[in-house]
Amino acid sequence: SERIFENEKVTVDTIPLSHRVYTNGFLFREKPKELGLNVDAVKKYGIDISHYHNIKKGKDVLLDDGSLIPNSELTFPPQKVKSYAFCSDTAYEPGIIPFVSDADVMYHDATFLENEKHLAEKTGHSTAIEAAKIAKEAQVGQLILGHFSTRYTNTDQFLEEALTEFQNTSLARDGKVFEW
Repeated sequence: SERIFENEKVTVDTIPLSHRVYTNGFLFREKPKELGLNVDAVKKYGIDISHYHNIKKGKDVLLDDGSLIPNSELTFPPQKVKSYAFCSDTAYEPGIIPFVSDADVMYHDATFLENEKHLAEKTGHSTAIEAAKIAKEAQVGQLILGHFSTRYTNTDQFLEEALTEFQNTSLARDGKVFEW
């Protein structure tokens, strides 16, 4: 794994995948957010706006009268950071589990159904059940399946198979938007 992008809000790391050619997936992860400012508490103590930045960074506030106000009284916990793992074009590879562990959402290759597992192995792809096993083992929040072989006219079969292993599964479809 290698960090290929970072700014003040997000990191992007590669995920080594297993395919016929060199392929990487990507893990997008928000950076920890600032503490939330408890406006009512700040007003109660008459704290000047010039202190807000330091409060959100976790600092206590020393008032003019010498009283120390602990940061915990002035803030709310930060919002949970979100993460998204994108694992396209990959054979069943349990080695990716540490990289995608606890991701909020994971997109995973599911080119074949289980009855054609031999084709998945031959071509460096996964079955819906294999993708669901990765999601379950990695304890991701939601699994999105995609990259279905055109040999299948009914992609609902992929969902049916995956649901036997991992309940919070959806299918990627053109135009479908996922929010979390």
